[in-house]
Amino acid sequence: MWQTLLLSVLIIAIAMALLAVKVIIKRGGRFSSFHIHDSKAMKDRGIHCVIDQDREARNHKGGVSERTDSATV
Repeated sequence: MWQTLLLSVLIIAIAMALLAVKVIIKRGGRFSSFHIHDSKAMKDRGIHCVIDQDREARNHKGGVSERTDSATV
């Protein structure tokens, strides 16, 4: 049982070290962003994150208005 636990911890530690190689070795290194708005390829395709799309839709004049009627509620 202890051997299995020790082996599992060792495998996880090796995986974490390999994931952090860029951060550890490179001076001022950091993980790159995985957000859509930071990706040049997504910007070139005109793809935005859902928050930006929602903001654009809400600011668009003549769009669907959000209102509540007592008859429909």
